[in-house]
Amino acid sequence: MHACRERGFNLLQNIEEIVKSCIETGERFIRKNASAIAGVAEKIASAFLRDRKLLICGNGGSAADAQHMAAEFVNRFQLERPPLPALALTTDTSVITSIGNDYSFQEVFSKQVKALGLKGDVLLAISTSGRSKNVVLAVEAAKKQGIYTVGLLGQDGGKLAGIVDAALIVESDVTARIQEAHLLAEHIICHLVDYILFQKHLETE
Repeated sequence: MHACRERGFNLLQNIEEIVKSCIETGERFIRKNASAIAGVAEKIASAFLRDRKLLICGNGGSAADAQHMAAEFVNRFQLERPPLPALALTTDTSVITSIGNDYSFQEVFSKQVKALGLKGDVLLAISTSGRSKNVVLAVEAAKKQGIYTVGLLGQDGGKLAGIVDAALIVESDVTARIQEAHLLAEHIICHLVDYILFQKHLETE
C-alpha cells in the first residue's frame, strides 16, 4: 500500500511539472510573439477579404494541427459566421500517396501549393524542428507564387525561420511543449481573424 501511495504521489508530481512547463513555455512564446501573431491574423483576414485562402501544411502532429485549424475556419471557431476558405494540404491521401510514390515525399506539399496556390494566398507552414524538407519546399514554392508565408516553428526555427515572411518560434527542445504552444497560437489566430472580420467594426459604430 505504501508503494502504491508513493507511486500515486509521483504521478501527480509529474502532472504538476508538465502543466507548469506547458504554461511557462506557452506564456513565454506568446509574450515574445504577440505582435507578430496579430500581424499574421491581419494578413489572413486581409486574404479572406480579397477572396484568397489560407493553405496549411505540416507533418505528424503538425498535420493534425493543419486540419484542425482548417476546420475552425471552414466550419466555425466560436462565432456564428460565414465559412472561411482554409485548406489543409495534409488530408488528400490520393494526392499525397501518388506524389510520394511517383516523385518523393519531399514534394507532397509543394506540388499542391503549385497546383492550388494563388498570389495573395497565405501559407501557414508548421514544423516543430523548422527543418522538415517537404515543408521547406512548400514555402519555397509559395514564395515564387507571391504567397505570404508564415512559419509556426520550434527549437531555433531551423531553415524555415530564414525563409518565411513571418516566423513564430517556440524556443523549446521538447516537441510536446512546442506543439502545445502552436495550438495556443492557432486558436489565438482564429479568434483574431474572426474579431477583425466580424466584430471589430461593431465596436466603432
